[in-house]
Amino acid sequence: MNRSSTSAERNLYLQAITMKLFRFGEPGQEKAGVILNDVKYDVSAFGEDYNEQFFERNGLERLKAFVQQNEGKLPLIPDGVRFGSAIARPSKIVCIGLNYADHARETNAAIPQEPIVFFKATTALCGPNDDVVIPKNSKKLDWEVELAVVIGKKASYVPESEALDFVAGYTLHNDYSEREFQLERGGQWVKGKSNDTFAPVGPFLATTDEVGDINNLRLWLTVNGKTMQDGTTANLIFKIPFLVSYLSQFMTLLPGDMITTGTPAGVGLGMNPQVYLQEGDVVELGIDGLGSSKQTVRAYA
Repeated sequence: MNRSSTSAERNLYLQAITMKLFRFGEPGQEKAGVILNDVKYDVSAFGEDYNEQFFERNGLERLKAFVQQNEGKLPLIPDGVRFGSAIARPSKIVCIGLNYADHARETNAAIPQEPIVFFKATTALCGPNDDVVIPKNSKKLDWEVELAVVIGKKASYVPESEALDFVAGYTLHNDYSEREFQLERGGQWVKGKSNDTFAPVGPFLATTDEVGDINNLRLWLTVNGKTMQDGTTANLIFKIPFLVSYLSQFMTLLPGDMITTGTPAGVGLGMNPQVYLQEGDVVELGIDGLGSSKQTVRAYA
């Protein structure tokens, strides 16, 4: 693009830019980055993190303009840098339980008539390749590969037909669960979902134009190289537009909020005998178009 380009040409150019957003650096000191054509760039000079204010203030379009204006000048990020959570800590992480029929069956649960909704503490958020820590007194640490939806603008009483207009993008999430805390200690599921490191998110947030058919993405997860989960979002009971609309009837979804949409069959809880993670185990997972992540299990210290 040169200075003589028309406004219309510039707008078309910006529309053509597709980005993957990621955050890099030491925990608590993450900076903003983008992936363009599989190359990682430092965009910390943009001056914003990927948080509520970023999404609320049309951050995706402003970031596209910044990238265009600084074409050829953005610093490259070397391989091996730590990835943080793909988004900064949101106001809430809303989880949908038993949203794949095969997962409901394997856990001997009824197919839900309405979405099962619970929360995950935002302090569980961590980088996609950070270690997952076995909590104190834990005996039943389990895995769940999930597609997560990131909200792009404030959503309240949203019609299902308009719901995708409120989505900024999608990311990979491992919804770690301590099954004894979740199912055997009374109260709500949140207790088994919220320990530190129980929400590795990323490696990146793919904007909606970066992802293909959101209703036909493969999800997979392995433990120590053995395939445990291999499913597809085609089998979601409640699809993403419905979930965004449904949740917005009960709460205001803020920009940057994350909805994590459930897991297919293959969790440790559903096996006979049940299988749970032990120190030293390695969990790898991925979703079509959303990359992969890897966590090593370590004991609480």
